[in-house]
Amino acid sequence: MSTPKQRSPAGGVAGAYRAPLHLVRTAPVATAPAPHAHAAPEAAVGLSGAAWARSYRTKLQLTDATVIVAAVAAAFLARFALGTPIATTTPIPLSAWAIIGLVIGTWIVTLSTFRTRDPRVVAVGATEYKHVINASALAFGMLAIAFLLLQVDTARAYFVFALPFGVAALVLERWLWRKWLIRQRRFGHYLARAIVVGGREDIEYVVRQINDKSGAAYQVVGAALEGENTTSVTSAGHRVPVVSDFAHVAAAAQSLGVDAVIVAGHPSLGNTFIRNLGWDLEKTSAELVLSSRLTDVAGPRIHFRPVEGLPLIHVEIPQYDGAKHVLKRALDVTLGVAALIVISPLLIVLGALVKLDSPGPVLFRQERVGRNGRTFHMLKVRSMVQTAEDDLAGLLDQNEGAGVLFKIRNDPRITRVGRVLRKYSLDELPQLWNIVVGQMSIVGPRPPLPAEVENYESHMHRRLYIKPGLTGMWQVNGRSNLSWEESVRLDLYYVENWSLAGDLMIIWRTVKIVLRPQGAY
Repeated sequence: MSTPKQRSPAGGVAGAYRAPLHLVRTAPVATAPAPHAHAAPEAAVGLSGAAWARSYRTKLQLTDATVIVAAVAAAFLARFALGTPIATTTPIPLSAWAIIGLVIGTWIVTLSTFRTRDPRVVAVGATEYKHVINASALAFGMLAIAFLLLQVDTARAYFVFALPFGVAALVLERWLWRKWLIRQRRFGHYLARAIVVGGREDIEYVVRQINDKSGAAYQVVGAALEGENTTSVTSAGHRVPVVSDFAHVAAAAQSLGVDAVIVAGHPSLGNTFIRNLGWDLEKTSAELVLSSRLTDVAGPRIHFRPVEGLPLIHVEIPQYDGAKHVLKRALDVTLGVAALIVISPLLIVLGALVKLDSPGPVLFRQERVGRNGRTFHMLKVRSMVQTAEDDLAGLLDQNEGAGVLFKIRNDPRITRVGRVLRKYSLDELPQLWNIVVGQMSIVGPRPPLPAEVENYESHMHRRLYIKPGLTGMWQVNGRSNLSWEESVRLDLYYVENWSLAGDLMIIWRTVKIVLRPQGAY
């Protein structure tokens, strides 16, 4: 379930899902004040985004170090608990202290070197956790090579305990900090103040994305428009004051004390404008951020390659086969079989309740369209009366669903037990069998009906490039509350940008949604 969002006074907002708003940053190189070429409205400026970032980075440094020391200490104790015990009066040998210090120091330094506390990484979910895991793996890889060359045999036990325990503890610690940070951002804290520069349509797009999602972590305090006689720009009900024209953006940035200037789209003044703006911002504390309209393209598919001063953006073509998909299938089988074994008693109880509540079979089979247009019979615990499909024709005029979907918030065909099953998505559990036999995946696009596919526009058929999922981005971003266009966009975004780390994040968010349902009817 999507976390409820509260807007800060100037447009900051916290949420769970991140829209594909790609931001390319160039950092400032000086902080000297610049003369005001254009007076911007005064604003109350507290701690800047840079100050908040330093404060948060210090907190992470302290807790990271604490976790690492605890993990290595636990590994040390386990080493002697499982090995030859040391008498309490026996001093710890100097070599052991040296190993402990080397492991702790290398781990801490590697986390810093990998920029795991960079403001661009923290609170970005899977990206932050990936940086932490990669840095930890590299640290222990270097230590393993060093200990092998130095023939330090006693150090092997540290790897058995310290690496898995420490990585798990670090990820948990970062997750707790991320939850705290998102909570703070709901009140306007830990947000970088920003001015958005560009045409009206581009500014509205960027403001809407930042205001609705939490990935960018910006608080839009002003806009810069050229050639329009207006005092504000309104996007999705959010009003942003116009604080400058294109010629005086840097002066407005300095006057307002912003942390970033976001250039939206392609300004009418061309590339020289961006170059000159970057030079002007060197005199301020603001960084330059370029917003790309490469919607539905995620960061891992975007690579930057400068060629003789020409910045080229490479966008990888999506891959629908290969080793990554083999790993996805292995994850599906492993989790699917394990889940079926664990929930088998629950399925028996649910079957008994369905039988007692209304006549008819326990399981409901419905034809759905899978990968590459192949149809299969999807299993569900029956949540409607036995004559539900026959009764559908008389309810079509009451449809509340989006697009080609049919949904009624208070569908009279749903049984008493069925309402509970649907609220907590318990009716979907038999689809684990569809996953095990290879017809579905744990995470993927929503499985469509054949009638829906017949009405698809051409681009919507891309949803069928991979297997449909028991859960997906549609599930964790509102379900039936989504518009048809948003549902399609989320599915297409997932199809082209999925990753195993992203799948695990969606599974985790699905668990939270099942406990706190939203949009399920």
